[in-house]
Amino acid sequence: MRKILFILVFVFAATLVSCSYSRLLKSTDHAAKYKYALNCYEHHDYNRTLELFDVLQSYYRGKAEGEEIAYLTGECYFNLSEYMIASQYYKRYAATYPFASRTPDALFKSAYCYYKISPNQSLDQKYTHQAISEFQQFIDAYPSNKLVERANGIMDTLRMKLEEKDFATCKLYYKTGEYLAAVTSFDTFLKDYPGTSHREEILYYTILTYCHYALESVEEKQKERFDLALEKYNTLIYVYPESQYTAELDEAIAITREKLTKKKK
Repeated sequence: MRKILFILVFVFAATLVSCSYSRLLKSTDHAAKYKYALNCYEHHDYNRTLELFDVLQSYYRGKAEGEEIAYLTGECYFNLSEYMIASQYYKRYAATYPFASRTPDALFKSAYCYYKISPNQSLDQKYTHQAISEFQQFIDAYPSNKLVERANGIMDTLRMKLEEKDFATCKLYYKTGEYLAAVTSFDTFLKDYPGTSHREEILYYTILTYCHYALESVEEKQKERFDLALEKYNTLIYVYPESQYTAELDEAIAITREKLTKKKK
């Protein structure tokens, strides 16, 4: 009996709240709507906040309340994990209020939205590139802002993701026997990521790639490609005298030297 009574009281209270909210939406008391919208925001009722802001934005355009609505709209969408929409509202806020105190935060959060939707490295990375671009714009615009250090840290994470994706692509070319594409992509990778931690491994794969490439080449192209394999091998043992890959390359280098010796005769 008590349970049924509790349910009836709950339903009755919910109905009253719903009716009260409906009357508020239809009323012309904008101040009451604005106050209630802020209260909803504070209590994390973001959908209702957005509904009220949508009604109020034209009335408060050009006023202090309008700026608050513009910024908190982005916050609502962010807290609802609607990051693409949130980013657009943050950018709109920054464009409308370029000198507002919260504009740097809005631009940082716009970039952060793209960071949040940056996918696994195996997928298309357009959102990763967009995040890096927007973080860089934020840093350029506000170099002394307290969020710059955090932005740089996130950019490092995103660049590492791009580096790992590109490295995986290079290795895929090698593993699928696309040797010309492999050597080209390995060279490009080292130019794009001069500080990479994969340099030793790339030299290893480049040596193997040139060896395989030479073996599959026409006679007149073989010497040139075996020479490149040996050149890369010499670079590897010079830069990394204790390289873990030296032993693994013994067979390939032996074949390379044998082929080059024969071609000298």
